[in-house]
Amino acid sequence: MKTHVIVGRGATATKTALLLAGDGERVRMISRTGGGPEHPLVERIAADATDTDRLTGLTEGADTLFTTAAPPYHLWPEQFPALSASLLGAVRRTGAAYVMLGNLYAYGPVAGTLTPDLPLAATGPKGRARARVWEEAAEAAASGVRVTEVRAGQFYGAGAYSVFSLMVQGQVLGGRPVLVPQPLDVPHSYSAIGDTARTLVAASREERAYGRAWHAPTATLSLRELATRLATLAGAPEPRLAEMTEREISLLALSEPFWAEMHEVLLKPGHPFVVDYSETEKVLGATATAVDEVLREVV
Repeated sequence: MKTHVIVGRGATATKTALLLAGDGERVRMISRTGGGPEHPLVERIAADATDTDRLTGLTEGADTLFTTAAPPYHLWPEQFPALSASLLGAVRRTGAAYVMLGNLYAYGPVAGTLTPDLPLAATGPKGRARARVWEEAAEAAASGVRVTEVRAGQFYGAGAYSVFSLMVQGQVLGGRPVLVPQPLDVPHSYSAIGDTARTLVAASREERAYGRAWHAPTATLSLRELATRLATLAGAPEPRLAEMTEREISLLALSEPFWAEMHEVLLKPGHPFVVDYSETEKVLGATATAVDEVLREVV
């Protein structure tokens, strides 16, 4: 029976654990709180993943180490290096395969469709932090570590933690106005939690996946279209949407560090943000769930 370690306890980590356990494989789920789903094949452990010796001991004998963990949003540049180094240290010592959940920040602003072979050209602190995590992993791959990364778009659906889930979803379902730091009417690619977890699992089982990055499946539509479809499914009023100005975000940033981070990742020119995941579909067999099916889970 295969054994896997998952660092993280959020929605993607939980879904990944349940997929593996559903296939009869053991899962050791590690987080500072010891959280995770209840399942006979899922062992939940409270531990700090930056403690390399402890993490190594917990990973010993495992086939795969998955990580979906990330430091607090505004502390990525300060805290990602230690987390990344510890995870890499554990897989170097144990020989486990290493499957990382990443995102699209490392590319920086892109004029055109995002493909996984694009250079990691971000210059902002969060984008560079994410880029460096992959660059260090790629260096490890050159020395024999089996590592791959699945890069997801903005999450949506049940369990998602994102701009859409936090600032749009509840307002739409409650018939309240929506003020959001994102263009309303340009195409944007969204990743469902379940699709991302399935891609992580598929990548772990496909030898061709290692040594490079992949894009999680996405659905591409505007924020207004996504909000409207949610409202229709829920029988809620037509959404009333407005885009935040840079001044409004700057004022919020005076009292909450999270908002100071928005300038780097959300205030982009109004061009489409479209992800190409065709290679993922072809090689890993992972595809996007229909938008209405994802949103029905929310409703």
